[in-house]
Amino acid sequence: MSDRCAIIILAAGSSSRLGKPKQTLLFKQSTLLEHCIGEALQSIAAHVIVVLGADAATIQPSIQDTKLSFVINEHWQEGMASSIRCGLQYLLKKHSSVQTALLMVCDQPYINTALLDKLVTLQAETGFDIVASSYGGTKGIPAVFGKQLFPELLQLKGDTGAKKIIMNHADSLAVVDFARGAIDIDTEEDYKLIQKQEKN
Repeated sequence: MSDRCAIIILAAGSSSRLGKPKQTLLFKQSTLLEHCIGEALQSIAAHVIVVLGADAATIQPSIQDTKLSFVINEHWQEGMASSIRCGLQYLLKKHSSVQTALLMVCDQPYINTALLDKLVTLQAETGFDIVASSYGGTKGIPAVFGKQLFPELLQLKGDTGAKKIIMNHADSLAVVDFARGAIDIDTEEDYKLIQKQEKN
């Protein structure tokens, strides 16, 4: 376990394109969110923070684990940036000694502990500002951000994720291959395709 790093799982969205909370979709005998939480809790990160927003009253009671911290993003309708700010503000208040934050979402079903550990370890070894995942011709989350970038992350606004910051720090960026990171669930068709693949 590394006291250097905390994982922030961004799970506050309303899943408007799906029409129901994607956090509660079944995947591998658990929900999507529970799957991601389980992989994060088994990682070398010291803390796991889950940011909820829409449907929080429905989602949170079903997840009981004393190693988890939940924070509610009251401004979830603003978009991804508000959840990043909410999670980081909580982290700085509760675990101010942490040196890096790994941001991840709950709709990439193939996230696993090995990938998370690889990201955290590579950042510790290189000291780079960011270690991001590489998939589908792009670089994105899950990604580890050094504490020196927390002020930039806290300045994000609207439905903007961390990709812009990743692109702005290409000179201090390492990547880990995560080919299946391109697979996420935004629509009912996405979910049906993944279910079909899992059965094959």
